[in-house]
Amino acid sequence: MFIDSHCHLSFPELKARLPQILAEMSQAQVEQAICICTTMEEFPEVHGLALAHPQLWASVGVHPDNEDVHEPTVEELVQAAQGEKIVAIGETGLDYYRLNGRSMADMEWQRERFRSHIRAAKRVAKPLVIHTRSSAADTLRVLDEEGGEQAGGVFHCFTETVEIALAAIERGFYVSFSGILSFRNAQDLRDVAAALPLERLLIETDSPYLAPVPHRGRTNSPAYVPHVATALAQVKGVSVEELAAQTTANCRRLFGLS
Repeated sequence: MFIDSHCHLSFPELKARLPQILAEMSQAQVEQAICICTTMEEFPEVHGLALAHPQLWASVGVHPDNEDVHEPTVEELVQAAQGEKIVAIGETGLDYYRLNGRSMADMEWQRERFRSHIRAAKRVAKPLVIHTRSSAADTLRVLDEEGGEQAGGVFHCFTETVEIALAAIERGFYVSFSGILSFRNAQDLRDVAAALPLERLLIETDSPYLAPVPHRGRTNSPAYVPHVATALAQVKGVSVEELAAQTTANCRRLFGLS
């Protein structure tokens, strides 16, 4: 009934209790989850999770905020993306939130990394999983310069303005909401969600982070994605069942899930 479109089951907080998490997913009617890669060093473990469990799928990519990690070439990403059950390129994008005294001009390494991921996604015809934080204008600019709409994808854990959300949708992308949508101080984000077409929305946990109400402050899990669905259904004025059916269809369409 539900799909968690973005989680990190390879992270230490979750992998140590994976059997319990998978059982809780089943109990919560979370049928599938996409395990998102954040470094090439992590990729074999992320891919292994997808290969070992029928309800899990995986991506390949390097998070924009990760430094001092292996920098993949386009060819490396293309090769990895052709593996069984690899459904996306990313997590990629731009993150200027922690400049640490650097200027945006100093973030060219992030932009070049993002370009490599877009080029790989176009080559293998798989969608991009895009992270953007304090960098929305540059994210859209690089996507446009590289023809990123040819690959498509999703702006995950969305926290930007309605203008950015609509710009993403106009380029053929989906927008995904996390547990942040359920936070008491997130009315601005709920207003954004209310303005978007349900046919372009996904739900996610981004676990182990950002646990939704009523689990806020705890370690997040894909089993909690129904709470995100409940929050989004309330915003959209539809039943949880309708919201679940639509976001599941959207996710399967985007990532080609069986």
